[in-house]
Amino acid sequence: MTKPLALIVGAGVAGLSAAWWLNRIGWRCIVVERAASLRAGGYMMSLSGPGYEAARRMGLLESLERIRHSGGESVYHDRHGRELLRLRHREFLKDFPYLVLQRGNLVKTLTEMTGAESEIRLSTEVAQVSSGSDIVSVTLSDGSTIEADLFIGSDGVNSATRRMLIGPDADIMTPLGYRFAAYDVPDTLGPDANFLSYAAPGRISEFYKLADGRLAALHVWSRPSKNLASMSSFDELEQVFGDDHRNVRDIIAAGAREQQPALIDDMMLVEAPVWSRGRMVLAGDAAHCITLISGQGAGMAMTGAAVLAEEIARHENIRDALCAYETRMRRPVAKLQERSRKIARWFVPHSAIGFHFRNFVLRNMPSRMLANYFRRSFESEVLASNLDGLDAPGGKA
Repeated sequence: MTKPLALIVGAGVAGLSAAWWLNRIGWRCIVVERAASLRAGGYMMSLSGPGYEAARRMGLLESLERIRHSGGESVYHDRHGRELLRLRHREFLKDFPYLVLQRGNLVKTLTEMTGAESEIRLSTEVAQVSSGSDIVSVTLSDGSTIEADLFIGSDGVNSATRRMLIGPDADIMTPLGYRFAAYDVPDTLGPDANFLSYAAPGRISEFYKLADGRLAALHVWSRPSKNLASMSSFDELEQVFGDDHRNVRDIIAAGAREQQPALIDDMMLVEAPVWSRGRMVLAGDAAHCITLISGQGAGMAMTGAAVLAEEIARHENIRDALCAYETRMRRPVAKLQERSRKIARWFVPHSAIGFHFRNFVLRNMPSRMLANYFRRSFESEVLASNLDGLDAPGGKA
């Protein structure tokens, strides 16, 4: 019996996770990626709640434990270098299961797990898609045509496949009013803490100490930049953070010297009205971006991949499976998106008054209350996901 075939667009967390789970239920997968190589580095992200559970069921935890960020102490400063707060996360979360990782390391681990059973084609894009009742015909940029039983668009927040399936982005992408940039540089700071942050009204810079003598940098800001079209990513950062702490300016300058472009974009929620049409479906950020500020985007992409495979294994009709997948995922995604809206205003307060109030609350909040806040945030995601049936499917195609 010929195995059914899925064509997956995008070799990121969502696409590679979908390939892994579909392989488990007897499918073949071809993953196409327009980039010439899989993106290394990237921003720091966390796996907790359903994302952590999905990683456990995929057998990823041992590999991810070796490359996780060590955590330890986090130190927050204002732009003048004055200390605002110190947090020891393990004291707050104790033995609650979670991992902090660099996104590129998670992609590399997923590639190593998936590549043996799925074909990954780099420097390849989708040129045309035609969907019939029993098959999806896909023409690729290299001129080849593939007839697939399922077409999965997992090509990120600025998804080209979403525009093909649903239409323009205007009514789908909701700006949060912030921009962000992420990159990594040599560790010239040598911080004692594993995490340093410098904040001011309307902006924040975070630096994570990596194991290989480098720093992962993340900047988030609310002030609009001028003349974006004529600026490089680091020119824009120098404009926004030009009066910030010397450490922030030095790290931006180091990034510019490396001549590697930063990942830079507006922070957007993706709220697509539908995730599937016929035998075509969206996954991960292409369907439901909840922004990196939530810390749960990768986890929900991995969770969604598991749920998609489980529903395909349960249903004989592929359209019924795609509807069931969307029904299960909609509610937890909506809750996380609403949480992202609230977190953004707390994470990067626009006004000086809001900034000083946030700092006052954090400094004076009893440690037990602060711990409960963090734990409730993670635990509510576990409960909201309703994923008690998230088991590796048993091979039914």
